[in-house]
Amino acid sequence: MMESAWLIPLFPLVSCLILLLFGSRLKEAGSSFVGIIFTFASFVWSVLTLIDRLQSPTYKAEAGWLAIGEVQITAGIEINQLNALMLVIVSVVSFLVHMYSKGYMKGNARFSMFYAYLGFFTFAMLGLVMAPNLLQLYFFWELVGLGSFLLIGFYFYKDEAKRAAKKAFILTRIGDVGLLVGMILLFWQVGSFEYDEIFQAVEAGAIPAEMITLTAILIFIGAIGKSGQFPLHTWLPDAMEGPTPVSALIHAATMVAAGVYLVAAMFPLFTASETALAIVAVTGGFTAIFAATIGLVQRDIKRVLAYSTVSQLGYMMLALGSAGYVAGVFHLMTHAFFKALLFLAAGSVIHAVHTQDIEKMGGLWKKMKVTGPLFLIGTLAITGVPLFSGFFSKDEILVAAWQHGNQGLFWVALIAAFFTAFYMFRLFFMVFTGESRNRLATVHESPPTMTVPMIVLGVFAVISGYVNTYWFGTFLGDWLVEGNNLLVHTHTEAPGWIMLAATAVSAAGILLAYFIYGRRVISRNWLGEEDSVVYTALYNKYYIDEAYQFSFVALTRWISLFLSYIDRFIVGGLVNAITRAVQSLGRIGSRLQNGQAQLYGTIAFFGLAVLVVLFALTGRYFG
Repeated sequence: MMESAWLIPLFPLVSCLILLLFGSRLKEAGSSFVGIIFTFASFVWSVLTLIDRLQSPTYKAEAGWLAIGEVQITAGIEINQLNALMLVIVSVVSFLVHMYSKGYMKGNARFSMFYAYLGFFTFAMLGLVMAPNLLQLYFFWELVGLGSFLLIGFYFYKDEAKRAAKKAFILTRIGDVGLLVGMILLFWQVGSFEYDEIFQAVEAGAIPAEMITLTAILIFIGAIGKSGQFPLHTWLPDAMEGPTPVSALIHAATMVAAGVYLVAAMFPLFTASETALAIVAVTGGFTAIFAATIGLVQRDIKRVLAYSTVSQLGYMMLALGSAGYVAGVFHLMTHAFFKALLFLAAGSVIHAVHTQDIEKMGGLWKKMKVTGPLFLIGTLAITGVPLFSGFFSKDEILVAAWQHGNQGLFWVALIAAFFTAFYMFRLFFMVFTGESRNRLATVHESPPTMTVPMIVLGVFAVISGYVNTYWFGTFLGDWLVEGNNLLVHTHTEAPGWIMLAATAVSAAGILLAYFIYGRRVISRNWLGEEDSVVYTALYNKYYIDEAYQFSFVALTRWISLFLSYIDRFIVGGLVNAITRAVQSLGRIGSRLQNGQAQLYGTIAFFGLAVLVVLFALTGRYFG
């Protein structure tokens, strides 16, 4: 099956083209059928490819694309352990989102266009993870950015959606510049964009140590933009302006995962530089706790989940920066399932109560008997409650940080785990328990097209963690590093107190949220009144957006105005002056050519007189 894996991204691309050409004729039923059936084909092909890869070595097929002198640039596909797993994750989440969207987007005037955008985005992400070299990855990397721009700005008639789409596009482009420069420097050093040749050069010591560090950091800057790491994280919560299925697709297994995938794919380069690993770990640790604190007070259900995503991506980067390759990839997989579940369940709630403000919800547990338990499953998984998938992957990250000697970051991750448990159960209690705070007379459960995908994700949110545990065997970890000496498998017997500590802090966060928002025996103003400095700073996201507005945005605007004035008055003025001078000379010449013989004779006589005078003074001809 690996030989035909190139078909996997083509299925959603075909669906995109069909819907662009014939979507208006297919209507909602036909459009959803096309999108779902082609994405299902990608999912089935991805599963068969994964099964084949479990039994066979890495498959790579390339063909010459461009020859420049002696340099041969190729294009093709590669199926290794990492991208075989990613193909399944991306395709299954995309397939379930396609199913869910049939109910959620029902009645939308641009229904077929929405499915076309979903297909294009899925094609770009699947193409990205199959790329065998950095140049091909970069092409699909930019296509993923374009797809996210179209999806986030789908409600283009809303100013907030337009601004969010532009913000996501611009901020991720900032990171992409770092990735591009890093690629160019690696090509300069190695003479190739191929992963294999880059890693061989690193292992052979053919690249200077300082160049390894520089290129790794530049590539990580690209990952910072795509995966919403501080300080390029501000686009990701604003992306909530897109439809909720888009939020699940972008914030679960696809776009935000691209940055983590990039660091994992280039992991041998990062392990050759302790400095680069430290930067990845510190950035991830800071992002994890930074975003978690913001999530403590947000009122929009999707924004709470968005900052949760930023925090969890920080966890993954912390793991990779702690040489925890398996831990980072493991959490990427489990997070894809429980975060997609949470976003789709949030969409089900929004679909029922027509608001995203959790202060206007409550009492939905008895009214939404499918969505409620599924949201609870996702909450338990992300919190790290034992026996759920997030428990195993989060424990792996803590172990990696501790064993790598990042004890400070270990405690940061532990505190972030407490915050995660608190704000997620704050969200659960405010939405599903207590008395209803909305004015709707009746609240109905979502249709099966929405609940069935959530049930499937709920199953994955429970069982996906068991592929890499102390209890049943580290199958995933062993397979991910099999046959590759450049990868570091950090799964070893860890101190038992780490698991107990992680469980304890999660339980403490849950209990605190229960007493404040469930039983309401502790005041909600534990962080201070809503007009206090702490609460205001957290609610306004530490004023990062405002700081950017008054610094980078304002500086860019003033520079643009300055250059505009130079272009208008100096460059444009010079051009206009030359134009007017030529026009004046033309007018003078036209006046002289008036057809009067007297004027022509006068000019001829005057010219002859000038020549005679010059000859008399110089005594010779001019030549």
